[in-house]
Amino acid sequence: MRYVSIALIALLALVHAELLFGKGGVPRMMDLTAKLAAQQSDNTTARARNAQMDAEVRDLKEGLEIVEERARHELGMLKPDEIYVQVARAKR
Repeated sequence: MRYVSIALIALLALVHAELLFGKGGVPRMMDLTAKLAAQQSDNTTARARNAQMDAEVRDLKEGLEIVEERARHELGMLKPDEIYVQVARAKR
């Protein structure tokens, strides 16, 4: 009976050591949990950025008014047969 108790205690110590220092032990799980939280945060940020870009692409595909507005504002483009008039304010 004594040898059985010693064998069971040794087996329990081996399992406990594996839990603390092994490949799937507690410290590794804590590290993986922290990495998972950081990755989920990064994913949330990326999803928001992707949604914003998706909305912009959808607007550019569907609405030519936005493309025209950008071309006029950013590039200074005009439509064919359109005359550009610039009005200067009088100084007082």
